[in-house]
Amino acid sequence: MAIVEAFIFDLDGVIIHSTPLHNRAWEIYLERHSISPDRVQGRMHGLRNDDIVRDFFGEGLTPEAIHQHGADKEVIYRELMKPELETWIVPGVREFLKRHAAVPMAVASNAEPLNIEFVLTEAGLGGRFLHVVDGHDVVHPKPAPDIYLKAAGLLGVDPTRCVIFEDSIPGVQAGVAAGARVAGIQTTLAAIDGAEIMIKDFCDPALEEWLRLTGA
Repeated sequence: MAIVEAFIFDLDGVIIHSTPLHNRAWEIYLERHSISPDRVQGRMHGLRNDDIVRDFFGEGLTPEAIHQHGADKEVIYRELMKPELETWIVPGVREFLKRHAAVPMAVASNAEPLNIEFVLTEAGLGGRFLHVVDGHDVVHPKPAPDIYLKAAGLLGVDPTRCVIFEDSIPGVQAGVAAGARVAGIQTTLAAIDGAEIMIKDFCDPALEEWLRLTGA
């Protein structure tokens, strides 16, 4: 297999374990609109906000209304996250980024652009990544491979020479479809079909051994 030359990271569930707070933000927002937040985690995990809004609010909304619902929910999420952001950083990710600082890295996430900027800025991690791609930068969000193909292109590395770090089923599907090697992070799911390795977090000793075998 091709030698790994670059790393690409999802944001939610990989750099920051934000799923519980996203769940809570959606619950608060949906309850304000008298909508049941039934199975909220399964219906939002790994997806872009416009798809989530259509799922809960139904079809027929204008693009402006869809955008506003998503933006209003994210205000709640950032309010919940800000006072405790550091406690939600995935263990070992800071040290991992520092240890592999010579490897070209990018973030590719379905998260809203303001959320990506918020997390990376507040955590002081923005300078670690050469490029940031969000779901609105491509026509087809995850599980389509577009976002990872774009990130790899910006890094100037063939996708087959990239390791993608993901925590969701759509994300792993996107990484596999892009032709990359995918490491699954067990912040939300114990296992995901298609991931070449599953690790608890970036402190997992199996990660460095696996990367050594990839030639990274």
